[in-house]
Amino acid sequence: MEELLGQGRYTFSRREAVRRLRSTPRAAYMALHRLALAGRLAMPRSGFYVIVDAQHRSAGILPPEWFVHDLMADLGRPYYVGLLSAAQIHGAAHHRPQEFQVVIPGRAVRPVVAGNVRFRFHGKGLFERAETVEVKTPTGSMKVSGPETTAWDLVRYPHAAGGLDNVATVLKELVARLDSRRLRDTARRHGELVVVQRLGYLLDRVGGRGRAAALAGLVAKAPLRLLDPSRPAQGGREDGRWHILANVRVEAES
Repeated sequence: MEELLGQGRYTFSRREAVRRLRSTPRAAYMALHRLALAGRLAMPRSGFYVIVDAQHRSAGILPPEWFVHDLMADLGRPYYVGLLSAAQIHGAAHHRPQEFQVVIPGRAVRPVVAGNVRFRFHGKGLFERAETVEVKTPTGSMKVSGPETTAWDLVRYPHAAGGLDNVATVLKELVARLDSRRLRDTARRHGELVVVQRLGYLLDRVGGRGRAAALAGLVAKAPLRLLDPSRPAQGGREDGRWHILANVRVEAES
């Protein structure tokens, strides 16, 4: 382990351990198991180990940013850190997310838990249309959705972001990071008109009317849609700019 740490590495596979220790797979497994019991290693998934340094031993694991890229490589999955976790990285998380949210193509997979860290994976059908940025970490880098894709995903998957009130709260803090042109490009790439309508409506409500202006032309002939499709339409107020029937009252925290 000290050799790996000297190289700036905090993760390794059981297969690599067998090779480095020049031992049998069972002997390597038992040695790694003893280190895990001592709190010096964590195993988020079978055969994948994270070296836990002294400063993080009380948490039982490193911060997720330190090893998410290696974990996803071990899983063999394209990914980006998204939703509330991306918003936090962009300085817009009102409350620290309880889970580390990772977006992957296709269907979601089961969460990964290690120490006090829980990775939650969210499947996205339009994964390849997301704009991502490389964010440096103490151990290398990780892929994170850009501010505009983060805003899009929050509105597209409100259940993963704690509901529309929380989405509005995060958008209120994220709006200063949004670029109007990139926001329009994000909307065009994804192509889901109803999400454009809901995103524009929510941005208007949280002080982002100027940023949202670039989206308005995309929805000029859009049909009337519900702000919250899970709630009844009765009593909703129509917003003519976004062709949204506001059937719920959305309140962002101050």
